[in-house]
Amino acid sequence: MKVAPYGSWKSPITSDLIVAGTVRLGEIALDGEDIYWVESRPTEAGRYVVVRRTPDGAMADVNPAPFNARTRVHEYGGGSFTVVDGTVYFTHDDDQRLYRQEPGGEPRPITPESSFRYADFAFDRTRNRLLCVREDHSDPAREAVNALVAVDLDGGSAGSSGRVLVSGNDFYSNPRPSPDGTQLAWLTWNHPNMPWDGSELWAGEPAEDGSVRNAGLIAGGLEESIFQPEWSPDGTLHFVSDRTGWWNLYRWRDGRAEAVAPMEAEFGQPQWVFGQSTYGFASPALIVCTYTKGGSWYVATIDTESGALFTVPTPWTDVDYLRVGPGYVAFQAGSPLHPTAVLRHDLASNDTVPLRRSSEIELDRHGFSIPGAVEFPTGGGLTAHGFFYAPKNVEYAAPDGELPPLVVLSHGGPTGQTSTSLSLQLQYWTSRGFAVLDVNYGGSTGYGRPYRQRLNDRWGIVDVDDCVNGARYLASEGLVDADRLAIRGWSASGYTTLAALTFRDAFKAGASHFGISDLEAMAKETHKFESRYLDRLIAPLATGHDVYQERSPINFVDRLSCPLILFQGLEDKVVPPNQAQMMYDAVKAKGFPVALVMFEGEQHGFRRAANIRRALDGELYFLSRVFGFDLAEPVEPVEIANL
Repeated sequence: MKVAPYGSWKSPITSDLIVAGTVRLGEIALDGEDIYWVESRPTEAGRYVVVRRTPDGAMADVNPAPFNARTRVHEYGGGSFTVVDGTVYFTHDDDQRLYRQEPGGEPRPITPESSFRYADFAFDRTRNRLLCVREDHSDPAREAVNALVAVDLDGGSAGSSGRVLVSGNDFYSNPRPSPDGTQLAWLTWNHPNMPWDGSELWAGEPAEDGSVRNAGLIAGGLEESIFQPEWSPDGTLHFVSDRTGWWNLYRWRDGRAEAVAPMEAEFGQPQWVFGQSTYGFASPALIVCTYTKGGSWYVATIDTESGALFTVPTPWTDVDYLRVGPGYVAFQAGSPLHPTAVLRHDLASNDTVPLRRSSEIELDRHGFSIPGAVEFPTGGGLTAHGFFYAPKNVEYAAPDGELPPLVVLSHGGPTGQTSTSLSLQLQYWTSRGFAVLDVNYGGSTGYGRPYRQRLNDRWGIVDVDDCVNGARYLASEGLVDADRLAIRGWSASGYTTLAALTFRDAFKAGASHFGISDLEAMAKETHKFESRYLDRLIAPLATGHDVYQERSPINFVDRLSCPLILFQGLEDKVVPPNQAQMMYDAVKAKGFPVALVMFEGEQHGFRRAANIRRALDGELYFLSRVFGFDLAEPVEPVEIANL
């Protein structure tokens, strides 16, 4: 083995390799034996493509270029397409109109040019219409108006923008008709709640004219979160609720909710996007599902009568977008040795076949760093969770006595959960000699509602404490170099990064990707979905001005005493670009090393191959300069002020 300092190892995982051989996989839909999914391709400027896979193994793109199957409802989107008897309906990113694409045909619009956006589709076969969420942006003087609507498919003219079925609340999702068409279920919630704080499940009867009557509340409220309502084949309404402190599965029977296989595990997810699914029905008597416990996801079956749950042995630690078809299950899954992939599992033979991998790159798996779950003490005498990745490269070792630099990751959200699926972007760091700590800080999902609520009123405190304490714990265990601790994050975790660098002194460098520096500006300028998010995490803006000021890094740049690099998309509607510019200007004026890289055409998250590559290599270059190690191979430098 070659001996070289940590950070200076030559890695086979280059940024060119990552963007050339990687796609982002999204939601899954089934149509008989045909399986469909969405993939975002960095090499096509992040275009979202619906892909169909037929039983003979043939795969083909459905929507041709330049059509981009992406909805901007809630800005984060999801639920952008559905399939009905071979015909695909999808939202096109450029105009947000709903399009119909019949087999062998070209996409054609079925809604008019307007300020409406559409998402989260369900087919009402009884009335030949699509049910969906519609978001109205026609009046810039007010926030967008959300409603559940029906788009009539008879005739297919582009003159119908949808008939409003349910309206009046701030948000809606999951319109789901019963198998016989006599019932309609949906979710709804209002400001200041996010769907994981408190939401409601309603059901009503579609009338002859298509409207909904006799609607009633089934479950949920201000302090109970409901996720994924579904009708079983025999017409029993099921849903996930966290009323016990855990997102568990329930069914509505004889006017009351009955728990199905209750356990201290999570069958739900934070509803950041539409189209999520964690369970489905193989028959009225058998549910196939996925749940998370201790930071890992599992596949299981549930006997609906006895409630018996059987966990299926699999190598997967992350499972998502589970859909059940006739005799099979399709889902996304990954593990520390397997990148996320779309898989098909046969229920009779138990054979699982990968259909599409997010990365087709073949590398020596012995060179991958395998995460180990860690628990560490944190503020208030509590325990926090994370995954530790040691440096790993089969061709290199560090000089005797040297400890590796540490990069602390905090997932975006802040309500979310880190993934243990193989990430070449994470291995990009470990294969060069960095240790990585991926933190499931207080506020994360997967550990029950009380853990999720740790962040209430304490964003910028609990998450920062957990990142700092996790880094210090690893340093105290002799696993990392206490003098070379870095933190990086994106979106909300970019705020955690900036807050950690401003209000604590544990880290020696940081990288913020489209992160928040001014909480008050974000609360005033961000989009509708998150416009009241900070009411719980910080305080209501009207009464909490002082708190917003106290927790905004932009107001305390004088406390920041280490180098910082910022990356920002210029079309970001979630975190306005001026926040990155303000932070850069303030740090530069103070005289600390700082860099700012802006990307034309990027929104909230980088989708273009060149920009993904630039952000990875730019951050590596930045850390090599501030931590003082040589790179094994040259990368394009970034301009660093005050270096």
